Amino acid sequence: MRLVERLKGKIHMARVTDSRLDYIGSIAIDEDLMEAVGLEPGELVHVWVMDNGERFQTYVIPAPPGSGEVAIYGSAAHKAQKGHRVIIASFVLTDEWVEPKMVLVNEKNQIVQHLPFKAQAVPVELS
Repeated sequence: MRLVERLKGKIHMARVTDSRLDYIGSIAIDEDLMEAVGLEPGELVHVWVMDNGERFQTYVIPAPPGSGEVAIYGSAAHKAQKGHRVIIASFVLTDEWVEPKMVLVNEKNQIVQHLPFKAQAVPVELS
């Protein structure tokens, strides 16, 4: 058996709603967004900050459903500030094909499109 790390889920163009150093650490994500891309509490995610090129890994904690919250806590708050755009991705180690669940969100972190797993241009208008 050969295992490959594959993309499992992605939230594209999320806006950071809060960034605080005074927390143990993690990223809080609206539970509705977590469900849409198959994220579980405590799961490792990669966070790529579009505004400054920073990248980091942390674990997910659920934020209230419908809140639109995407909050960066702990030392990662040095890398992403309130208002920054981020891509949040999760991966799985498997020997099977995985169809990634991917969503594009607007400035309020509301899902505007479920993205297919293929290269495509990002819409200019996100609202």
